[in-house]
Amino acid sequence: MNTNTGDIPRTLPDGRPIPLMTGDERPMLESWLAFHRATLALKCTGLDDAQVRTASAEPSELTLLGLVQHLAEVERNWFQRVLAGQDVPGLFGPTGYELAPERGIDEALAVWRQEVARGEELCAGRSLDDTGRIVDGPMAGLEVSLRWILIHMIEEYARHNGHADIVRERIDGVTGA
Repeated sequence: MNTNTGDIPRTLPDGRPIPLMTGDERPMLESWLAFHRATLALKCTGLDDAQVRTASAEPSELTLLGLVQHLAEVERNWFQRVLAGQDVPGLFGPTGYELAPERGIDEALAVWRQEVARGEELCAGRSLDDTGRIVDGPMAGLEVSLRWILIHMIEEYARHNGHADIVRERIDGVTGA
C-alpha cells in the first residue's frame, strides 16, 4: 500500500480541490466546503452575462447569477451575522436571487469571493464548538455551533450546485460535477 501522500493529487483535472477522505473532522469539513465552493465557480466558468441570466426552466426564474448572489448572502448570513454576531446589511436583496441589469457575473463572483474570504477569517481560530445565534426566520434565537454551520454550508452548496448543474446544462449542454 502506498502511504506516500506526495503522490496523491490535491486537485481534480478541472482545478477543484479534492476533499479529504480521511483525517480530522475540521480539515475534512473545510475541505468539503472548499470543494463545493469551487464547484459553484466552475459552473459559471466560460459564460457571459447573458448566459448566466438564463433561467433553469419555467416557471422557475433560477439563474446561475442568482445562485452566486444567493450564496454570497448565505456566506454573509451564517458567518458574519450568526457566528460573529455582526449587524451587516444584505448584499443583493432579500434572498439574493434578484437580478440587477447593471450587475454581471464578474461583479457577483467578486462579492461572493469576498464573503467567502471573510467567512474563512471569522472561522480561523475558533473551535468547532464555538457558537452563534440564528438572527431571523423560524429558528431565530437558537444557538448553533460552528460545526453545525459548516455542515449546513456544505448541504446548502451541495443542493444549489445540483441546481447549477441543471441550469448550466440548459445553457450550453455542459454536464458533470
